[in-house]
Amino acid sequence: MDERKLVSEFRDRLRVIAEFRENETEKVRDVLFGRLNSRLARWEPSQVELELSVKERGTHSQRMVLECWISGMPKFVATSTESEIDKGLVEVRDDLWNQINREVTKSETARNR
Repeated sequence: MDERKLVSEFRDRLRVIAEFRENETEKVRDVLFGRLNSRLARWEPSQVELELSVKERGTHSQRMVLECWISGMPKFVATSTESEIDKGLVEVRDDLWNQINREVTKSETARNR
């Protein structure tokens, strides 16, 4: 499968909700999928669902949440309390990448025993 098509399809699996501005959506996808595509590539896009939200934006209790559902895997939840949206996106992206990586490694190790 063409890598650009795969990137596009994973980007299409993301729901951006709660307090993101319409003009931020494309940038959000660019930041998240720059790194996540390599980790998600082992699955078909139809097996992956992602949801990103920001709660209480612009307050001291702002919280960004990136949830991920992958067929056959536990639900993953990455969070950030970073006040800057761009930094928060990087934090949740990297946290999700690490969570998926740990689960994949654990599954592969168990299978190889």
